[in-house]
Amino acid sequence: MPPDSAPPPKSPRRRRGGATIDDVARQAGVSPMTVSRVVNGATNVRSETRERVAAAIAALDYAPNLAARSLASAGDVRLALLYANPSAAYLSAFLLGSLDQATRINAQLVVVPCADADDIAQAAARLARAGVDGVILPAPLCDNVEIQALVADAGLPAVAVASGAPPPSLAAVGIDDFAAAHDMTAHLVEQGHRRIGFIAGNPDQTASARRFAGYREALAAAGIAVDDGLVAPGLYSYRSGAIATERLLALPERPSAIFASNDDMAAACVAAAHRLGLDVPRDLSVVGFDDTALASEIWPELTTIRQPIADMARTAIDLLVALIRDRRAGQGDAVPEHRILPFALIRRGSDGVA
Repeated sequence: MPPDSAPPPKSPRRRRGGATIDDVARQAGVSPMTVSRVVNGATNVRSETRERVAAAIAALDYAPNLAARSLASAGDVRLALLYANPSAAYLSAFLLGSLDQATRINAQLVVVPCADADDIAQAAARLARAGVDGVILPAPLCDNVEIQALVADAGLPAVAVASGAPPPSLAAVGIDDFAAAHDMTAHLVEQGHRRIGFIAGNPDQTASARRFAGYREALAAAGIAVDDGLVAPGLYSYRSGAIATERLLALPERPSAIFASNDDMAAACVAAAHRLGLDVPRDLSVVGFDDTALASEIWPELTTIRQPIADMARTAIDLLVALIRDRRAGQGDAVPEHRILPFALIRRGSDGVA
C-alpha cells in the first residue's frame, strides 16, 4: 500500500511546542513527504489525500516552520485563518491555497476553528496569545458581525473572502456571485429548461442572496416567472442538499433541472435522483457552484461554476500582508481594497437538453 493511502491511526499524538509535520502525517495517515508535497502545492497528490492532510493541519493547528526558508519574505508576519465551513472540499481548497501562499512569502499561518459562540470567545483569546498581525475570514465568517467586531476590537487588519457584500472597513476578495448564478441559470434556459429548481445557500451568508438574485434575474430575462415552489432552502451542507432535493422531486410536476448553490448540495441532489431511479442528466439536469474537487469525483461529473477558491486564498494572503506592511510604515488609514476575481462556467456531464 503506498504511503499516501494508509488509513489514519486512532490516536494521533501531539508534541510539546506545537504540531510537527510528523504529527500531521500520523493524523492524516500519510508520509511526511506527502504532507510536504501538499503544503508546497504539488499537483501529484490525490484530492482525497489532500483533504485528509488539510483536515489534519486544521485539527492540529499546524503552522509550517518557515524561518529557514530563503524565499522572498514577508518578514516576521504571523497570520490567522479563522474557519467554520461545512464543506470539507471547499475548506480543503482554501486551506491549501492559504498554506501555499504563506509558504511562498515566508509568512506564518495559524489556523483557528470558529464554528460557534464558544469558539468565537476562544478565538479571541487564541489570537491574543498567538500575537497575530492580521486575520483572514473565509465564508461564512466573512459575514459574521460578531467576528468582525472581535477583529476590530483587537485592532487587527482583516480580509473577508467570498462575501457577497463585504463591509468597507475590511479588505475583500471574491467573485461576482450574481453574474455567476445568472450565467448558470441562463445556460439551463438555453438548454430548453423552464422548470428550474433552485437550492439556496445559507441565509446567513450574503453570497447566498446574490446567487438567488442572479437566478431570479436570469429567469425574468427569459420571460419565466419565479415559482416559489421550485425554491428550496439549503445550508451549503450535503445533508441540506439531500433534503431540499427530496422536496423538489416530490412536487406533482417536478423540475427538469436543479441548480444547487454549491457542489456539496449538487452532489446530494445527484445521489437523491439516483435513489429515485432518475437518470442524470436524461431525466434531471443538475448543476452546482464552486468547482471543488468533489465536482469531478462523482458520476456524472458536475457542471458547475468555477470559483477560484485557492486563488482567492492566495490573494487574501497578499492583501493582508500589504495591509500589515502599510500599518508598519505608518499608513494604516489606507482604504482597504476589494478585489473581484473571474469565475467560469465549467460544462461536464450532469446537465443536458430538456
